[in-house]
Amino acid sequence: MTTSNPEEPGIQPIPPEETSQPSGRTTQKSEKLRKIEVAIESKLNVTEDDLLEARALAQTMALESVHKVMKNALKLHERDPNFPHLILEKTREFLAIENVFQNSEKHEDLVWEMKLQAALITNNSPYAEVRAVVDNTDDPSTPCSTVRAWFIGIFFSVFLAFINQLFSIRQPPISVDSNIAQLLAYPLGKAWERCMPDWRFTLFGKQHSLNPGPFNKKEHMLIAIMANTAKSLPYSQLIVWTQVLPQYFHQKYAKDFGYQILIALSTNFIGYGLAGLTRKFLVYPSFCLWPASLVTIALNSALHHETNTAIPGPFKKRFTMSRYKFFMWSSGAMFIYFWFPNYIFELLTYFSWMTWISPNNHNLEILTGFRNGLGLLNPWPTFDWNVLLSHVDPLMVPAFTTFNTALGGFLFGLVILGIYYTNTWNTGYLPINSNRVYDHFGKLYNVSRTLDHRGMYDHDKYMNYSAAYLGAAITVVYGAFFGVYAAAITHVVLFHRCEIMMGLKNLWRTFFHKRASGGENENDSGQDDYADVHNRLMAAYPEVSEWWYFSTLVVAAALGIAGVSAWPTHTTLGVVPYGVILALIFVVPLGMIKAMTGIEVTLNVLAEFIGGMFAEGNALAMNFFKSFGYVTCAHAVHFANDLKVAHYLKIPPWHTFAAQMIATLVSTFVSTGVMQFQINIENVCQPNAPMRFLCPGPNTFFTASVLWGTIGPIKMFGHQGQYGALLLGFPLGVITTVLFFLLAKLFPRNRHLRQVHPVALWYGGLNWAPYSFSYLWPSVPIAWLSWIYVKSRYLAFWSKYNFVLSAAFSAGVAIAAIVMFFTVSWLGLEINWWGNEQPSRGCEGKPCTMLNLSKGERFLPWWNGRHVPAP
Repeated sequence: MTTSNPEEPGIQPIPPEETSQPSGRTTQKSEKLRKIEVAIESKLNVTEDDLLEARALAQTMALESVHKVMKNALKLHERDPNFPHLILEKTREFLAIENVFQNSEKHEDLVWEMKLQAALITNNSPYAEVRAVVDNTDDPSTPCSTVRAWFIGIFFSVFLAFINQLFSIRQPPISVDSNIAQLLAYPLGKAWERCMPDWRFTLFGKQHSLNPGPFNKKEHMLIAIMANTAKSLPYSQLIVWTQVLPQYFHQKYAKDFGYQILIALSTNFIGYGLAGLTRKFLVYPSFCLWPASLVTIALNSALHHETNTAIPGPFKKRFTMSRYKFFMWSSGAMFIYFWFPNYIFELLTYFSWMTWISPNNHNLEILTGFRNGLGLLNPWPTFDWNVLLSHVDPLMVPAFTTFNTALGGFLFGLVILGIYYTNTWNTGYLPINSNRVYDHFGKLYNVSRTLDHRGMYDHDKYMNYSAAYLGAAITVVYGAFFGVYAAAITHVVLFHRCEIMMGLKNLWRTFFHKRASGGENENDSGQDDYADVHNRLMAAYPEVSEWWYFSTLVVAAALGIAGVSAWPTHTTLGVVPYGVILALIFVVPLGMIKAMTGIEVTLNVLAEFIGGMFAEGNALAMNFFKSFGYVTCAHAVHFANDLKVAHYLKIPPWHTFAAQMIATLVSTFVSTGVMQFQINIENVCQPNAPMRFLCPGPNTFFTASVLWGTIGPIKMFGHQGQYGALLLGFPLGVITTVLFFLLAKLFPRNRHLRQVHPVALWYGGLNWAPYSFSYLWPSVPIAWLSWIYVKSRYLAFWSKYNFVLSAAFSAGVAIAAIVMFFTVSWLGLEINWWGNEQPSRGCEGKPCTMLNLSKGERFLPWWNGRHVPAP
């Protein structure tokens, strides 16, 4: 393996004075530096191998260069919660020294420590979690875009699109994740390596081989990127389902394949343009870790790294098991174990042991219940690993993310209790932790009673029926959504304005400066301000111009406009530019937050809110507003994640671009074709539908479209709407973020304040209804054990196994779920015994309420009084 930039200093041999055994001052100096290195290794998240490499480079670095590197590091990472606090403190101390260049001998220890850290930043990543799975070397001659990679990649693009679309309308749905495709692609690639002949042919002036040699990690990751792209179904399918089904809008023109494929291609491709334009904000900077990508790369490393070294670990032992063997054992163990909480002994999933004392005690259920309560006081509510992955993966995301999310969830849980027990908005008559919508009889809201024969809003019918009412938890969720949007924008502006300005300058330089100077250098990646080792290595490959991504955006938008205008959708063409503008505002803030914390904030609620105001009374138009407003930003963030994976693996940018384009094109046509078959299935989406094709997703989507589009957000959140107070989430999101920013300015060296992330706190409020705190709390001790205890004491052990364990457990769960679906679930086999029946008893089985209505009674809107008058 070689680096792509031979001018960069590599690992140099230790000078003779370090390796020989001289006496006097040299020996004392060497011993002193070794003590410093030992301290660095134990405190600053550096393994022995990383330190050895940094030491060799540090000996060649000039003090002026070190000062420049650390000054820039402080500028970029001062507000970065992932960056080690102790290094920041040492950097401040170093930069505060007057005349450090003349007085370096007086601060020998600190200078050497800064040299080591500058070497680590220059020739590797400043983050231990990145160094754990990402190599800082590259061999540009490694084949990547091979016939083998494209064949297997397209095969999995078709397979994932077919399976995920076919079972997307099943209840419960089933899907195949990209990590499963990556796992299954490995034996296929190795079989191709062994069986296929080395036939060579020329295409487009370049020679290709049917079998270019060993199946390598770049080919494998290119396949994984295609699978990850193809697994996402067109969001427009939900619009089509609500249009074609007779129990919904029953618009027969929506069965036209041309209509379906146009809006599917538009919604699937429109995010690419923004993903490419945001590379300088979300891909090139080293502080954009993308934790989810590290798990994907860990799986790749486990399958392809054949070298294995013994490392020290817990129990004073040295561990010699390879990553591949560790992955196989861990995933196999999880595959076996997962059958117990999900089929044999479901009580392990819903371990609400306190409610067993009195199953019908509503107050006990609220505080400790898993399914219909809030689960605030259950110390250990589940033994199901899949539950832990519902909101955050405690092995994948940084510990501060898990802690902030759980704390935010707990605080919002207290707000839910206050709303419920005061019967605010009549919530006492409704289940406390439900995401359903109710009428004033406490029954599920029948949206059809508010529509005319065209599926449009009928005001008289609405007034003769009921307003829409929400439970306590879902009201808090909506308030938290409003708060998290405001907090995200404010947080990025206050905490990361330096990084934003750097990205804007580089983007401006890319579009205008190069053309003004007479052309664009094909090999100039435009990454001058991003000088870490991964950007230097990627400079060996031609970059994809921003104009290609911008052209993709324009073509996708044109397809969307054609789909909306050529058929009687009764929707303004402004829905497409609206989606692009909304994404332009939020893609960098939300992308940066996901890249640094691992949590994803989506724009679905904001898109519904704005779209519902623009198209009040027209549910279908609101659906288009929602789709383009939500999916543009969501896809841009997902595709940027794939670009970061390719960046870490040193996959040529043009290969990544082609892989994403082709996989998206293939999966769009496959999923749309499968949907054409599904909509013609007899009784599909009906109670007597075959194969459990009950369509839970389209049902929820239709309900949301009527509530937000037909009834409209103004009736619920406007000045006369009873939920208008929830709009306070917007100013509160700004206020809390500004407050923490001011505290950080007042106490810049407080390590605990650096770990507080206001967006993650607000994000904790999104994880209610129908989920409870039981889905959040168990991840906290696991995150502490992994990221705080093990990482600080056994860094080499943690670096080798942590992300592999996350990938292994996820793979074991997914494979077990697929096998379970096609065996016992398919045949309808159940095990009826206490361990599977107890979770459904009392208030855990059927939601209880604090207040109850007598037969024929109803409640009035909250501002008209909280009593229950007779009809």
